[in-house]
Amino acid sequence: MDTVDAFLRLRHAAGNAGWLREALRPNEPRAPEAADDAGWLPERLLAAPVADWLAAGAPIGAREAAFGPEADAYVFGIRAWLEADPAHTMLGWFDADYPSLLREIANPPTALFVHGAAERLWWPQVAVVGSRAPTPAGRERAARWARAFADAGYVVTSGLAAGVDAAAHAATLDEPGTIAVIATGPDRCFPAAHRRLQSDVARHGAVVTEHPPGADARPEHFPSRNRIIAGLSLATVVVEAAQRSGALITARLAAETGREVFALPGAPENLKARGCHRLIRDGATLADDPAQVIEALATGTGAAIGRLRSVLRGPRPSSSATTASLPFASVDDERVWQALGPDGAGFDELLQRAGLTTATLAPILLAMELDGRLTQQHGVYIPRGSAPHTRAGLQRRR
Repeated sequence: MDTVDAFLRLRHAAGNAGWLREALRPNEPRAPEAADDAGWLPERLLAAPVADWLAAGAPIGAREAAFGPEADAYVFGIRAWLEADPAHTMLGWFDADYPSLLREIANPPTALFVHGAAERLWWPQVAVVGSRAPTPAGRERAARWARAFADAGYVVTSGLAAGVDAAAHAATLDEPGTIAVIATGPDRCFPAAHRRLQSDVARHGAVVTEHPPGADARPEHFPSRNRIIAGLSLATVVVEAAQRSGALITARLAAETGREVFALPGAPENLKARGCHRLIRDGATLADDPAQVIEALATGTGAAIGRLRSVLRGPRPSSSATTASLPFASVDDERVWQALGPDGAGFDELLQRAGLTTATLAPILLAMELDGRLTQQHGVYIPRGSAPHTRAGLQRRR
């Protein structure tokens, strides 16, 4: 039984229970030896006796549930989905590719099911959320602000709901793509009218959920989805929201995790603006231009930016055994820098020039961007100090 099968059986038995997160050691490869105080590998925990499960915090009966017929069906269904399309991915809590910022929230999901470019989850993100029934001005503002964030190099994250969410996704389908966090399994769509939009998001960015294939939308899934939106993002921007709105839940969860929260003001008589006014009274930053959000993140005022930079500066697989003599974190970093050239290059160009995988290239580019060594304009990565390119010029290059 491989690591994925073992983890899926554990997750079937545990769901999103905290004991499983405590038992599995994340982000650290280790030899297949007996467990120690630092944590377990999934396959070692699954094979451990009941006493060790109980010591890890599992409830009575959990081990039996991991080997029952329902667990067999659960594993079979997810493996079938994973094998159906190379764009289908699962990131488990034990996985080094699990997004580092999401680990910081109070109750992170034990697994993420991703349709699309899973490496986008490591890119700097701005959540754009708001009313399901915005005013025409609110819908236009959501699209315009989302486009401004994408042009600045941020991935726009939202919940694929009607209104503000849909406008933000639709405006940012091209580079660097958009992320939709959904409240169903990855093979379902809610609302059904957004099936085309969800497909477009998966093709150009990523669709993410904590629910396995086959899971339908349930009322309790939507607030829990909001915590993932907030946890993935460096900042949450609320465009329009009534006094009772799911967007306010996302904003509250973002603030509790130490992320930046911005709210757009509106006319006093606009009922769809009252939630934003409430957020501003409660301490959210008033923003009347997307440049204010971009500047706040670019200058490092968001506490999470430093933590993300710290993670991305950590060791990554290198094509050489020695990197001590290089002014880069690894040989791969130097290879990417040389591949950029004086005029910069797009992501696909860099993949070919540097000979790296997307999972290796994306965090290197992000770390360089956070360190100020390069800038990203409309999907083209340009070394700092190079002449800026116009959008028309960049389109011609592509």
